Amino acid sequence: MTLLAIGINYNTAPVSIRERLSFPAETLYSSLQNLSQVVEIDEAAILSTCNRTEFYCTTTTANEQFLVNWVAQTKNIDIASFKPYIYTHSDNQLIRHMFRVACGLDSMILGEPQILGQMKTAYQTACEAGTLGKHLGKLFQQTFSAAKKVRTDTAIGSSPVSVAFAAVQLAQRIFDKLKDQTALLIGAGETIELTARHLRQQGVGRIIIANRTHTKAQILADQFNGHAITLSELPLYLAEADIVISSTASQLPILGKGSVESALKKRKNKPIFMLDLAVPRDIEAEVEKLDDVYLYTVDDLQNTIEQNMDSRRRAAEQAEEIIDTQVDHFLGWLRAQSAQTTIRDYRQQAEQSRDEVLQKALALLKNGATPEEALTRLAYSLTNKLIHTPSAQIRDAAANERHDVIAAAHEIFKLKK
Repeated sequence: MTLLAIGINYNTAPVSIRERLSFPAETLYSSLQNLSQVVEIDEAAILSTCNRTEFYCTTTTANEQFLVNWVAQTKNIDIASFKPYIYTHSDNQLIRHMFRVACGLDSMILGEPQILGQMKTAYQTACEAGTLGKHLGKLFQQTFSAAKKVRTDTAIGSSPVSVAFAAVQLAQRIFDKLKDQTALLIGAGETIELTARHLRQQGVGRIIIANRTHTKAQILADQFNGHAITLSELPLYLAEADIVISSTASQLPILGKGSVESALKKRKNKPIFMLDLAVPRDIEAEVEKLDDVYLYTVDDLQNTIEQNMDSRRRAAEQAEEIIDTQVDHFLGWLRAQSAQTTIRDYRQQAEQSRDEVLQKALALLKNGATPEEALTRLAYSLTNKLIHTPSAQIRDAAANERHDVIAAAHEIFKLKK
């Protein structure tokens, strides 16, 4: 049995290739069942995200060509067009690779947590499709355990490394309870969407989305149970905002010192946290001079993010050490599986000896022997049967100077030297 995987990711393949080899969630179940029909495959799972697609399996061969052929046929794509981008892992390499992927050590953003959830989805889908078995199923379970230990024992995921997440963490430092705060988000692009998502996850009380186009603001606001306004309405709502985060493509400032001063008067100088993520700036630099305004720019966040990346890199070194241990644990389990046949055969042999001796003891009782005589004969006969073959093998080992066999006998039978 060989553990085998092929895959592509953001490092090895451009998006034009990754999108052609992706497996949407709605097709994953049927694709797995189709993959499991390949003669060489015993167990199979597929991990497919925007940044990677990987095929894991247990197989009777160490040659990955059958997997490459299946991908080409399933996706109706010429092998030559994607094979140069493929990487292959087997056995020990694959175990370590899966652990590193689940821990976020192989991600575009070091330590990002989403990949673990995506791996769990891949595992669950394979379970439902009936394509997991003893070995690959155990490998996934060990992968999740390794990821949990890395998350628990290191700081790999504790420091924000995305602008949106760092923005929300900065807001949390200023306000103890986000549930009592109103956030005004200016713009409707990806950064603002991610910021809104993080704010909602952290339980912010209210979200207002302001955009030049009301329709775009409304679409985004609907996702987070927020309120949509146009940029022209900002003066009417600015005083309600405890948190203002702006990220637009405007070439001119959207918020000036005068409008912020007016809002502060309406708020009776209740503080406002303002974060300008735009380049050029959306908020005039003079706003920073106002009392009760905490204004930060994208540069302030970038410094924090770089410091946090350094922290994650140090944590990643610790994570690699944890993974080394976890790989050893799984390899130990695999080696134990290879002994199962030997253990089963030895047990069957012992049970057969027991049954033979028991039948003779029962026959003695039927022929008039006392229970004491029958039990004595049973104990004597069973002992002889159980030790005869090992004793003969040990004598033969000694005659041939097989000291390794004799040492193994001491260990297996726990003999006192």
